[in-house]
Amino acid sequence: MEATVLIVEDEPGIADILRITLKYNGFTVHSASTGREAVAAARELRPDLVLLDVMLPDGNGWEVCRTLREDRAVANGAGAGGDGDAEDDLAIIFVTARDAPRDVVAGLALGGDDYITKPFGVDEVVARVHAVLRRTRRRGPRPGERVLRHGDLEMDEATYSVRRAGQPVELTPTEYNLLRHLLRHAGRILTKEQLLQHVWRYDTAVSSTVVETYISYLRRKLDRLGPSLIETRRGIGYGLRALEPGPGAAR
Repeated sequence: MEATVLIVEDEPGIADILRITLKYNGFTVHSASTGREAVAAARELRPDLVLLDVMLPDGNGWEVCRTLREDRAVANGAGAGGDGDAEDDLAIIFVTARDAPRDVVAGLALGGDDYITKPFGVDEVVARVHAVLRRTRRRGPRPGERVLRHGDLEMDEATYSVRRAGQPVELTPTEYNLLRHLLRHAGRILTKEQLLQHVWRYDTAVSSTVVETYISYLRRKLDRLGPSLIETRRGIGYGLRALEPGPGAAR
């Protein structure tokens, strides 16, 4: 199914290049040049993905990202009276000249699914868009999907819901996919390269900082409900701690 992309960029030349390239690759494309226009367009169009500049004439992309996430959560039934388990089906990729590591981490922490620095190659942008959409686009239940369990942690793949000790755990699409891969290989240590390949579908040359960042997000959300589940094997990777065989083990 064709995906809709919203480009939020105040430099006309860059916006034109992105629009032409994405249309050529089969996407439906809309544009906005300010944060206010971006929020209004996203509410009206409900795009699958937003390419979001950080430095905008009326503010910054961080705030726009936060607003878009809140809007989509409310629209999908989470928060504002929802049950908190609705899937966030909006993908956001920051495209910016701010390339300091602290900026990359800040963008991901605020809800970005990826971070592209300027100058960039259009082929890279298209590849990143496809990769992120593979992870985040809404899909229905498929035959063979099941409930994954590990101790008091439970993931229902049909409803995209996660609970620990009976309490709902709200995850972004990337956090969900990372946890699902860890659950499917519970008791094993997965290298950062394996996680990049299977969760992000990137080449192993991509910095492992992304893996470390999202592991920290998962720990923060899971550990508040019980003992630490994620094990770090320094210099190797991560995994869910092995449990004694029994009804609580992953199956």
